[in-house]
Amino acid sequence: MTDESQTPDNTNRLVAQRKEKLASWREQGRAFPNDFRPDAAAGDLQQQHEADDAEALEATRYDVTVAGRLLAKRVMGKLSFATLQDASGRIQLFVQRDMLGEAAYKTFKQLDIGDIVGVRGYLGRTQKGELSVKAESIELLTKSLRPLPEKWHGLSDTEARYRQRYVDLIMNPASRAVFMARSAMLRGVRGFFEERGFIEVETPMLQAIPGGASARPFVTHYNALDHDFYLRVAPELYLKRLVVGGLERVFELNRNFRNEGLSTRHNPEFTMLEFYQAYADHNDLMDEIEGLLRQLSRQVRSHHADACNEHAVDLDQAFDRLTMEDAVVAYNDNATPDGLASAESIRLLAEAAGVRGETSWGRGRWLTELFEATVEDKLLRPTFVTDYPAEVSPLARRRDDNPEVTERFELFIAGREVANGFSELNDAEDQAERFQAQASAKEAGDDEAMYYDADYVHALEYGMPPTAGAGIGIDRLLMMLTGAQAIRDVLLFPQLRPRSN
Repeated sequence: MTDESQTPDNTNRLVAQRKEKLASWREQGRAFPNDFRPDAAAGDLQQQHEADDAEALEATRYDVTVAGRLLAKRVMGKLSFATLQDASGRIQLFVQRDMLGEAAYKTFKQLDIGDIVGVRGYLGRTQKGELSVKAESIELLTKSLRPLPEKWHGLSDTEARYRQRYVDLIMNPASRAVFMARSAMLRGVRGFFEERGFIEVETPMLQAIPGGASARPFVTHYNALDHDFYLRVAPELYLKRLVVGGLERVFELNRNFRNEGLSTRHNPEFTMLEFYQAYADHNDLMDEIEGLLRQLSRQVRSHHADACNEHAVDLDQAFDRLTMEDAVVAYNDNATPDGLASAESIRLLAEAAGVRGETSWGRGRWLTELFEATVEDKLLRPTFVTDYPAEVSPLARRRDDNPEVTERFELFIAGREVANGFSELNDAEDQAERFQAQASAKEAGDDEAMYYDADYVHALEYGMPPTAGAGIGIDRLLMMLTGAQAIRDVLLFPQLRPRSN
């Protein structure tokens, strides 16, 4: 690539030079044409002709028309080489003055790195054996006014990559590979559920009552109704209304919004898969999730290996399962089953681990906080943690043999929560009581406690069949399948703090 320094003064000078070139093209009536149609893609050509040597390509002439962005250019007298990149990959251009003609070759030499061009020619190999398009004509399609960065994926440019994802995608094949893998993963999710008789649905993003998760919502005001509304924190309560209505297998792939902090694992806008299945329980869902994730892992590794790095997780291994209490005992040397018998004993363990809580917390809340503080990040192998306390699971069905805990699980992989699911609470009276407890907690200052949703209770009173449902964080799942270390690496446009200047 040409050496184009990114100092502000030099960038301004280069932009001015490129604008002068564009003005000349405008005068000639040749700026920004829209009638060029490529018939081949760079990556496809590389795959299709991988085994063809120079003699084979010469014996069978392959005429091609390609279009893309110039990423590099080497002019050597009457002969030049260039690299063209399109959505599928890159291919070399072999450009000879005698093939283009004097005027066209002069025009080619005036092209800048970053320009988008259309090329007609035929395939061949250079003396070094590189597959190339031997250009018979080159047409400028879009003039690039800004020079591409000389080095875009240095550590010092990490924030710039997020803020200017369009440049990151141009310069960094690894970034493009991740987002191609993301698209393939979403297709795989849809195929998995459609094969099992689920239907894909859409539920409201703008909700009068934000329900389905313990989280702080974004608030907006709807002028036409003069009423506050909330960006949804989860689609759960609407999806379960559909199960009440007779749609017994539903799933949704869409965005949730939570008014929380930014971190390597958190973005206020994120993608969730939620699915609900009538006449199933949490054990059925754990089996399904294990099968889904194993299938997606294999697909990404086999078809998008270039998106993965050394940190990518292999999910072919069997997933572990253990209860929350067993997990706390296993990962805390000073914890015993008898020592978890009361809220007071668990509180002492939790406080020793640095947890600060409220006097109103019961045994289940203290146990959950202790688990999150001392166990979560140690669950490296795929592990379903089960038997969550009812106190922290307001939508889950209680276990018949122990009403203090629920038929709920969370899946952890590499120390990160990936999925949350449970046998659904379909007892309208029990649900009303739990909503009331959540509403009381909110009045007492818990911003993440749930609201009382009277219409959802009303829906349950019509009867919801025994049902199980789960949610999977798509962004975190993709992080693990590709080995990304930050959620921003798998979001095309992550939320960032405003610039200080």
